[in-house]
Amino acid sequence: MDAITNLMLLLQTQIETEMKAIWTILLLIASNVFMTFAWYGHLKLQEMKISTNWPLIMVILFSWAVAFLEYCAQVPANRIGYVENGGPFNLMQLKIIQEVISLTVFTVLVTVMFKGQSLQWNHFAAFFCLIMAVFFVFLK
Repeated sequence: MDAITNLMLLLQTQIETEMKAIWTILLLIASNVFMTFAWYGHLKLQEMKISTNWPLIMVILFSWAVAFLEYCAQVPANRIGYVENGGPFNLMQLKIIQEVISLTVFTVLVTVMFKGQSLQWNHFAAFFCLIMAVFFVFLK
C-alpha cells in the first residue's frame, strides 16, 4: 500500500508542477499582450486618429494604465513559476521564456495591427536564435 501511496504522491506532485508551468506560461502570454499594447498600442491609436491630439503626458498615462495590467499578470507568473516558490523554472529559464513569448506576441500583434510591417528572413533567423537560447538554457 505504501508503494501505491508514494506513486500517487509522486504523480500528484508532477501534475502540480506541470500546472504551475502551464499557468506561468499563460500568465506570461497575457502579460506580454498587455505589454505590447502599452508600448506600441498608442501608435495604433495615433494611426487611427484616436489619440492624435492627446498631449504626451496623456499618452504616457494611458500606456501606464495598460502596463499596470501587464504587471498584474507578470508578477504572479514569476511567483508561480519560480523554483524557490515551488515552481518548475529558475530565474534564467523564466527570463528566456518571457523573452521568447514577448517577441512572439509582439510579432503576431504587430503583423496584425500594423499592416505595413512584414517579416523578413533575418527575423526568422533571430527567432531561430531565440529557440536555440531556450534549448541551451534548459540543458542540465
